Amino acid sequence: MSPLEESPVADDQVVERKLAVIFAADVAEYSRLMGLDEVGTLRTLQAYRAILDRLIAAHRGRIFNTAGDSVMADFASPVDAVECAVAVQEAIAKENANRAAGEQMRFRIGVHLGDVIVEGTNLFGDGVNIAARLEALAEPGGICLSGAVRDQIGSRLPIAFAPLGEQRVKNIAEPVRAFKVGGTPLSAAKARRAPTHLLGAVAAAAILIAAGSGGWWLWSGRHVGPEASAVSSSTQPFSAPRLSMVVLPFANLSNDPEQEYFVDGITEDLTTDLAHIQGSVVIARNTAFTYKGKSVDAKQIGRELGVRYVLEGSVQRAGNQVRINTQLVDAETGAQLWAERFDRNAGDLFALQNEITARIARALQAQLAIAEARRPTNNPDALDYILRGRAVLTRPISKGNSNEAAAMFEKALALDPQSADAATWLAATLAFRVTDDFSDDPDNDLHRAEGLVAQALAASPDSALAHYVKGQVLFAQSRCGEAIPEYEKAISLDRSRAPAYARLGWCKFLTGSADEAISYFEQAMHLSPHEPAIAPWYGRMGVIYLLQSQIDEAIASLEKASSENERLAFVHAYLAAGYALKDETDRARAELAEAQGLSKMYSSLATVKKSSWFDNPKIRALAEATYFPGLRKAGLPEG
Repeated sequence: MSPLEESPVADDQVVERKLAVIFAADVAEYSRLMGLDEVGTLRTLQAYRAILDRLIAAHRGRIFNTAGDSVMADFASPVDAVECAVAVQEAIAKENANRAAGEQMRFRIGVHLGDVIVEGTNLFGDGVNIAARLEALAEPGGICLSGAVRDQIGSRLPIAFAPLGEQRVKNIAEPVRAFKVGGTPLSAAKARRAPTHLLGAVAAAAILIAAGSGGWWLWSGRHVGPEASAVSSSTQPFSAPRLSMVVLPFANLSNDPEQEYFVDGITEDLTTDLAHIQGSVVIARNTAFTYKGKSVDAKQIGRELGVRYVLEGSVQRAGNQVRINTQLVDAETGAQLWAERFDRNAGDLFALQNEITARIARALQAQLAIAEARRPTNNPDALDYILRGRAVLTRPISKGNSNEAAAMFEKALALDPQSADAATWLAATLAFRVTDDFSDDPDNDLHRAEGLVAQALAASPDSALAHYVKGQVLFAQSRCGEAIPEYEKAISLDRSRAPAYARLGWCKFLTGSADEAISYFEQAMHLSPHEPAIAPWYGRMGVIYLLQSQIDEAIASLEKASSENERLAFVHAYLAAGYALKDETDRARAELAEAQGLSKMYSSLATVKKSSWFDNPKIRALAEATYFPGLRKAGLPEG
């Protein structure tokens, strides 16, 4: 059976899965070589296969499938797999050195980290298929890695990588982010940081480059044999993939077997929703359910499944009330990183299940970024900087935080110019900077954000984040009508994307549909009650209430916004108007002074009226009846 074919699985068969690094190799132009000399080619293949077998074993790999000229192996460590690939190509290049160019046998190698199905000693599934597709993308004598492997290598090996962008490959639904080993050499600074026992190997690699013998990457002296590989194991311990996790089956504490379907449904929905988090590696449901009903330490699960995080929880129902507890645990240390409790009425269990899973997924998008950003690393790569920038964006909104996040995403993009994630997050931050009045050059920021989000959508057309960010850019350009379908698309792709609901509500309001707007803000807050942007959400709800002459509701919402973030000028301005309309003159004047201290917009009523918020005639008419008279009563001069 070809390694790309799936073995039939009975409906009632328990499917075993695991996370593995798959190494796929085959001979380039094998048919041509056989046509030239069948016997000689077979002898060469046997000799070269002996080299592959020896090096795979030396790097703790296991061959699980061979067919003709192809070899499939699995490794526990991405570092071991890539070191093995480099060692293989270097050894084959030496063997080819004494052969005529037309008679040289060269291998292509692909390496991927992913979830695979285990059947006896064989492995199947997309994890295997992607490795084979990457091998086909490799040049003869070359190595092609998936982004998942590249992310795990980081700066652990003195090897140069060249991004190939996102590749569409046969029978794989989503594009695969690919890199080739080689390209731009390491900087001199990195070479100077290499341990002394690697310097001889680096020098040898330089000689190979000059001699044109095929060793065009910088490689580690740990490739030389099994003894040196043992040193590698001790100095470079395997680290679980970043953003890798398992959702353990939630415990049913109700002592009611009929509640199992609801409890298991939460686990399954969470597994699906968390898999949508960019860059995540989520263990499949069938593997997670092998731990159902077992008391197993999170650190043990992390070791067994090769994951960095464990999400666990429980469900307890009493009458019409349901309590759901959940916690995120660091599988390397056993430390609890985040926990939440939900007490709800059990009237509509399906709606409740959707709500809870969406809220947890939304919370974990932020919590995982924070956890990853806290992990120390001496040589951060593009993903490190993306996660650090995302962690900064979980802080309260401010100009300093906005600029710090943008700097992180700039570094990520500099390291990997083809990264759709880096482009998307940088575009988002630039757009936020404009809409939050933090930009020193709004036109330039928006022009750049527009180009970056176009780049991201070209690479990942079904990215919820990219569609949301395109909406943000259009919103910042005062094109709310065009932004609405982008926010709607983002929500259709990721129902837990709370900010998309809030922005959609605001755009509905600004385009004249004020009656529809509040419900979108309520949904956003329902999904993410601890969102960093919660203050502007409360503030904009207050704006809508005030313009609809619901003054008490407006003040209540605006005061919540001010208590969350006192640096939002528009919140103080609308509070000033609200207090003035209730004849609370002293409070109105104090709030107006706060607004004027934060923004030049509130120097006169004429300046306020220039805001794009009032471009729609319906909204301007509402403001003329409420907001503008309130500001006059608070003491704002006309011009």
